[in-house]
Amino acid sequence: MITGAFTGKAVAITGAGGGIGATLCRAFAHEGASIALLDIDTRAMESVQTDLIELGAQTTAVTTDVTNALNCQTAIEHVVSEFGGIDVLINNAGITHFSLCENTLPTVYKRVMDVNYFGAVHCTLAALPSLIERRGAIGVMSSIAGFAPLVGRAGYCASKHALHGYFETLRCEVKRHGVSVTMICPGFTQSNIERNALAADGARVTTGRTQVGNAANADDVAREIVQAIARRKRTLVLSSVGKTSSLLRKFAPSIYDAIMTRKMRAEFARDRNA
Repeated sequence: MITGAFTGKAVAITGAGGGIGATLCRAFAHEGASIALLDIDTRAMESVQTDLIELGAQTTAVTTDVTNALNCQTAIEHVVSEFGGIDVLINNAGITHFSLCENTLPTVYKRVMDVNYFGAVHCTLAALPSLIERRGAIGVMSSIAGFAPLVGRAGYCASKHALHGYFETLRCEVKRHGVSVTMICPGFTQSNIERNALAADGARVTTGRTQVGNAANADDVAREIVQAIARRKRTLVLSSVGKTSSLLRKFAPSIYDAIMTRKMRAEFARDRNA
C-alpha cells in the first residue's frame, strides 16, 4: 500500500453501501482521503460512513440513484460543495442477472444497462469539470465480463463492454487535461452483487450461482485498486482466473468459450431440473 497517497484528496465512490464499494471507502480512508459515499441504500451507506468516521476520515454521504442523471448531478454538486472538488471518482455501483438470453425479458437488460453503464456515465459527466480542474482520476468497475463472454450474463457483459467503449474513448479525450482513467476488471469477489442479482423476469435470484475459482477477498481487491488509481494504471485485471481468461480470450477464444460454457452451464441445468 502507498501510505498516505491520497492525503488531502477527495474521493467519491458509488455503490458505497456494501461489497467492494464499502471496502474501497475504507481503503481510501486509510490512505488519508476524504470520502464521499454515494448509494441508493441510505441505511447501508450510513453504516459504512459510521465506520469511516471511527477511522478518523472526513466524510459526506448522499443518497443517490445513479440511473437518474439529475440526481447524480445534484449529488456531485453536494460533494464539490462539501470538499471543494473531487480528485477521484470510482464508478462502482452495479447489478447483475442470472438468466439465459432466450428467457430474459428486455426490461432486465435495460435495468442492468441503466445501473452499470448509464449510472457511470451520469456520475462521470457531473464530476468531469471538477476532475479536469484538479487533474484527477476516474476508476471504472468493469469485470472479466468486460472483455469476455459469460454464459447467463449477456446483459451484464453488454453493460461492461459498453463501459470499455465509453471510458477508453474518454481517456483519449481527457488525457490532455491530466485526467486518468483506470478500467478495473475483478474476477469473482466476496461482495453483495449476487444478493441483488435479477432473474429472467426481473425478480431477485434466490439460489447460489456458479463461481469460477476461489472468490477474492474484497479487502485485498480494494487495496490493489487503490494502488492502481494512485499509479494511474490504464487497466487492472485481478486474480489468476482473470489474467488467464484475458490471455485465452485474446489468443485462443474458442478454447476460452468452451471452458467457460462448460463451467457455467451447470447452474442452468439445475434450474431446468428444479
